[in-house]
Amino acid sequence: MNKNIRRTLISLAVAGVTMMALPGTAAAAGKITIMVGGITKMVYLPAKLAEQLGYFKEEGLDVELQSQPAGVDAENELLAGAVQAVVGFYDHSIDLQSKGKEITAIVIFGQVPGEVELVSTKASASIKSMADVKGKTLGVTGLGSSTNFLTQYLASRHGITSKEYSVLPVGADNTFIAAMKQGRIDAGMTTEPTVSQMLKTGEAKVLVDMRSVDGTVKALGGLYPASSLYVQRNWLNGHKDDAAKLARAFVKTLKFIKTHSATEIADKMPKDYYGNNKALYVQALENSLPMYSADGKMPVGGPETVLSVLSGFNPNVKGKHIDLSKTYTNEFVNLVK
Repeated sequence: MNKNIRRTLISLAVAGVTMMALPGTAAAAGKITIMVGGITKMVYLPAKLAEQLGYFKEEGLDVELQSQPAGVDAENELLAGAVQAVVGFYDHSIDLQSKGKEITAIVIFGQVPGEVELVSTKASASIKSMADVKGKTLGVTGLGSSTNFLTQYLASRHGITSKEYSVLPVGADNTFIAAMKQGRIDAGMTTEPTVSQMLKTGEAKVLVDMRSVDGTVKALGGLYPASSLYVQRNWLNGHKDDAAKLARAFVKTLKFIKTHSATEIADKMPKDYYGNNKALYVQALENSLPMYSADGKMPVGGPETVLSVLSGFNPNVKGKHIDLSKTYTNEFVNLVK
């Protein structure tokens, strides 16, 4: 698609303008395009792994995976109708409902965010916790992204408002690493395998660790369902058979993750995912395994925790009635035996 047309579609959709799809914007008949908010991030590993294992084809699905550097960019592609589904954080479903847009998560990949707030080793003397971020520059994947949401919340727990520090969108992987190396950010939120890379080189230290249940409960007060597959409600209503097949493919993938070692999982991934350091990739994956759901279902109490977090700082959500039952469904994962 012409980039200018795509950009126009996205801006109109985000603004809430209803329009007819322009010629050529619809997916080919039977094809499902899934936009991933950073396809190499381990929080979204089930997307590529499902493709690698052949589970989409087993379900008779023609799936194309595309990637955007941040979940908020993937979300915009969905709202524009450029893709049929997104692999991104569940919290966008709540945020978007507050703006009058109906997005529903149909498979939960991660029962916790899998995110880590890293502090540059150079800045670690003055930043010992999120209570010390006043006047600092914090890296996030994108403005309006889940990393931005979580950063604001973690600071707000210490009484620090978003006006008291700077936020810089730096993406993930190599762009995040470069931003921290160059001193453009003092601390930032990222995922594996970037976390393990920076810890190994000694360029960063862990400030807040949300890769495990214990770490997430400590930071956020409860389970925080995060990486997920979500779609627009109107698409879901007209494509329940496709939704069921997608759910089946992803639940099979989650079961594969739970029944295989990090090394066995890494062996299924493309070589360019781990480059010349497969051992580091395997270690990063080992660190990430606890975050994955075993069955794709929404954890009990999870939506309430996410709503509580967003209500703590997000003016779009705070004080508004959010119907959590419309932000997710277990209907399709419950069909998987």
